[in-house]
Amino acid sequence: VFSTDRIIAMSFPSSGKQSFYRNPIKEVARFLDTKHPDHYKVYNLCSEKGYDPKYFHYRVERIFIDDHNVPALQDMLKFTASVREWMSQDEKNVIAIHCKGGKGR
Repeated sequence: VFSTDRIIAMSFPSSGKQSFYRNPIKEVARFLDTKHPDHYKVYNLCSEKGYDPKYFHYRVERIFIDDHNVPALQDMLKFTASVREWMSQDEKNVIAIHCKGGKGR
């Protein structure tokens, strides 16, 4: 996990067998709810798979970027506009960004 004061980069929040070697989704939700209650938004940059956004109180935005590929300019503009809007709403707001492994996209 990489973190600044307002940006968290992590691997995919997983369930089932994958949670043994990736971030367990319930633990990720617990961490965010404890450290940043009502002030976080999760960005899923993984085109390959998703999860139920209820874990994060439906504050999840998905940008479909294929692994080991450069995102389309339109997707980058959508992402940056969304982040800018979320971060400007409250100085306590943070973002948690992930792809599959947490470093590729």
